[in-house]
Amino acid sequence: MTSSHKPTLAVTIGDPAGIGPEVVLKALTSHEVRDLADWIIVGDRAALEKTSATCGIPLSNLRAMIRPTMAVTNSGEYQFGQLSSVCGKAAVEYVKIATEMCLSNDAQAMVTAPLNKEAVTLSGMKFSGHTEYIAELCGAKESRMMLSSEKLSVVHVTTHIPLRKAIDATTARILRTIELGNDAMKLLGHERPRIAVCGLNPHAGEHGLFGDEDAANIVPAIEAARSMGILADGPHAPDTIFLRAARGEYDIVVAMYHDQGHIAMKLIDFEHTVNVSLGIPIIRTSVDHGTAFGIAGHNKADAQNMIAAMKMGVAMAGRKSARQAMVSKNTK
Repeated sequence: MTSSHKPTLAVTIGDPAGIGPEVVLKALTSHEVRDLADWIIVGDRAALEKTSATCGIPLSNLRAMIRPTMAVTNSGEYQFGQLSSVCGKAAVEYVKIATEMCLSNDAQAMVTAPLNKEAVTLSGMKFSGHTEYIAELCGAKESRMMLSSEKLSVVHVTTHIPLRKAIDATTARILRTIELGNDAMKLLGHERPRIAVCGLNPHAGEHGLFGDEDAANIVPAIEAARSMGILADGPHAPDTIFLRAARGEYDIVVAMYHDQGHIAMKLIDFEHTVNVSLGIPIIRTSVDHGTAFGIAGHNKADAQNMIAAMKMGVAMAGRKSARQAMVSKNTK
């Protein structure tokens, strides 16, 4: 950290042809976040200048450093709102640099703007998502996606895999997801997180009437978590538990697959829901929206989701630093 004791956060601009650079610039001019950390923008100056011209935010006005690459050297290499292999490759390069900064402790957390998986694929790279790619860079064997807002948090047992495969999630995977969700909520300020675990089938299987996966795989994971002192219970009927949690009964819900968790979170608080990567040795938060090619370059993007991601990254970095200082003090 710097002498100001603020955390240093790396912020990637995402796909230059999308709204990523715009929401980054707008967020960094917001009084809500500009003074919370020492910000480092990871993205090429040519791309930032092109966006600056469309949204009227001079780069000189930002309280942030720029960590450029040579992925985009000329703004004429791409057009706003259009798929580009150049932009796909650049977006991944920004993520790689920010991850390396966190691994070397040059940054205490990273915040990512959206990239476009199709654009990345056009660059010749096989890519399933931010979370999985960052986990690979970190050497993490498994990772999880958590969606979090002030109203509710959800962690997913499975995400970017076919639903047919998600059904086969093992007890060990479910238990590990519960553990990771418990640890993440502690970084968000919950001393003893209350965790609700979703069932897989309608009505959590209805005592075997609608499938036996709930009793065979999910119940043993919950029992194991409780034996570790984690406040987990369920499996709960997926069609009611999110409402109960949003009303305050629980701090986080464990969802069995991508849409089970995503649909609920985006209905409850789309604008302020933050994507958080779990199971990796660094802190990474992200917006929970896409590149929005349809409005890119038109100064119409709302930065509220990026602001929420930045604020959460700062909060998690601060609590992680405090935890590490306490451990260091106790070992002396």
